[in-house]
Amino acid sequence: MDEVAMTQYITDSFADVETTTAYSYTFFFYDSERKLPFATLASVDNEYDRVSNLDRPGVFRLNIGVRKPTFQALFGTGKVDVNAYDFTALDTIMPHPDYAPQSWVCVLNPSDDTFHHTVQPLLAEAYDVAVQRHLRRQTTNES
Repeated sequence: MDEVAMTQYITDSFADVETTTAYSYTFFFYDSERKLPFATLASVDNEYDRVSNLDRPGVFRLNIGVRKPTFQALFGTGKVDVNAYDFTALDTIMPHPDYAPQSWVCVLNPSDDTFHHTVQPLLAEAYDVAVQRHLRRQTTNES
């Protein structure tokens, strides 16, 4: 799966997803307010992010914001040492190099197996978090 297919999967699989592109990233939002993405996709290095060596042909990194218990189930309950990870490794679920404290995970070029068994459920969870956040904001704004 390449970044075009990944983008298509996300926009086709989840209702009311909007995208925007900035800093060589595609941002995936649930609502039109675009306050906080539930996932991002990076396909080239930029001045802010070179850790994954994305300038390699065909390499992209999918970043996904998950719930804290999910993040902890993957990486433990203590502080994650991101220096222990090789962020150039393909097909490996890792904590995000910058946003691990906010429970973000990442993967470069997930294989079909990793995509179907791990990435799809993580994306569904991240989308659900975004929907719930949006509903809470709507309820607060209506009060």
